[in-house]
Amino acid sequence: MTFEILFVLLALLGMVIALVLDKMRPGMVLFSVVVLFLCAGILTPKEMLEGFSNKGMITVAMLFLVSEGIRQSGALGQVIKKLLPQGKTTVFKAQFRMLPTIAFISAFLNNTPVVVIFAPIIKRWAESVKLPATKFLIPLSYVTILGGICTLIGTSTNLVVHGMILEAGYEGFTMFELGKVGIFVAIAGILYLFAFSSRLLPDVRTDAVKLDEEPEEHGDLHRVEAVLGARFPGINKKLGDFNFKRHYGAEVKEIKRSGQSIVGNLENEYLREGDTLVVMADDSFVKTWGESSVFVLLANGKDTEPVPGKGKRWFALALLILMIVGATVGELPVVKEAFPEIKLDMFFFVSITTIIMAWTKIFPARKYTKYISWDILITIACAFAISKAMVNSGVADAVARFIIGMSHHYGPHVLLAAVFIITNLFTELITNNAAAALAFPLALSISSQMGVSPMPFFVVICMAASASFSTPIGYQTNLIVQGIGNYKFTDFVRIGLPLNIITFLISIFLIPLILSLIHI
Repeated sequence: MTFEILFVLLALLGMVIALVLDKMRPGMVLFSVVVLFLCAGILTPKEMLEGFSNKGMITVAMLFLVSEGIRQSGALGQVIKKLLPQGKTTVFKAQFRMLPTIAFISAFLNNTPVVVIFAPIIKRWAESVKLPATKFLIPLSYVTILGGICTLIGTSTNLVVHGMILEAGYEGFTMFELGKVGIFVAIAGILYLFAFSSRLLPDVRTDAVKLDEEPEEHGDLHRVEAVLGARFPGINKKLGDFNFKRHYGAEVKEIKRSGQSIVGNLENEYLREGDTLVVMADDSFVKTWGESSVFVLLANGKDTEPVPGKGKRWFALALLILMIVGATVGELPVVKEAFPEIKLDMFFFVSITTIIMAWTKIFPARKYTKYISWDILITIACAFAISKAMVNSGVADAVARFIIGMSHHYGPHVLLAAVFIITNLFTELITNNAAAALAFPLALSISSQMGVSPMPFFVVICMAASASFSTPIGYQTNLIVQGIGNYKFTDFVRIGLPLNIITFLISIFLIPLILSLIHI
């Protein structure tokens, strides 16, 4: 084992530990590792920075703005309100109306804004029809993940892998190529939720603080649940030291964390990203901080989502449809032949859509930077560099030889399973983009050494990296619903682990059938 291989392996181990322990934001953790590789001569400055100019990363950035435009148009809020049954209903009937449509929406929009908009609306609705909101919020998060694996733009991970494929010199994914496998995973996952979620998910866990328990002197104050985001300035500080009331004009009554309710000695509690604070606040609190990245989600008993006119909603939806159709048609051979000088791909059409939305004020162009998750972008850019370092140092080839040596009697199908398991374990512990970055060079090296097409391995990575069902930390949408649903960690394990297994079995069975493991 060379010094470079040992150095890279130790650095990656340290990276995984830092991510699991949540020492700092994932983007900064990965950037720290990339700087180490630069100092050790494993990466050149050019290789270090290549990820920041990658089309996949820039496409993700613009899709954040497109998703924000759709959110601000009010279209999503109107859709979910029409889907929710009014009057007496059952958990199954309500899920049957909601979940397939939400999965479809999430195939074309970033799943985080979908959950941020839908979660508080669903919670208020569930309370009004006397159904437990706990039966709907985890399924909401899961179906957005399931929908996202069906298209190229459904999740940032798909675009990251697509960008890595292009960098490696192969033809990337078309718009619906992942859907050849993803649609079967999504259907099976939704059917599983229909059949078992009602039994596996907990009944309502009573909130420690309720509006009607508050004394009358609060006047116009009402209960608001605020999920702390990465940019909240009080992260890792005691509530008493931070003085939430002075900063935001609201009083913290309860902290929800990992299904636990903390109401006593709040001043000495350290605030963590993903915590849900129950606060007493007036209407100005939501208006002031509703579009801020300080809080991932604000939920109260009132509608807080924008409700513009029908014209704006329809125009935003028309732009989204044209973007999807344009990117799909642009991949057709006849179109490529007709326009050989222009690559009519997703990057082309999402760029046009973003500019039109900005100039037509579907989202405030002056505030565009606040709608982009910079940590995710930095994570993606650094993921490209880490993948390159694994190749340059020989780590990818060495680990690939080890995996092949352990399963050389079983053929490439077992190797597909091994790549899935490795990627899925990483994605449950660290970010899905970082998991894809670690798995990609391994998959490429394994396929090269076996002499087979790498595409089935690339699709496996996309499926496995998105299958973050077993832990709340595996996906941001899981963290969001954990707080407002008052879920415990074990709730995710109980319902999510079978969904991981379902995704694994379908992927390993279908991918070799649809994308042949042909020798090259």
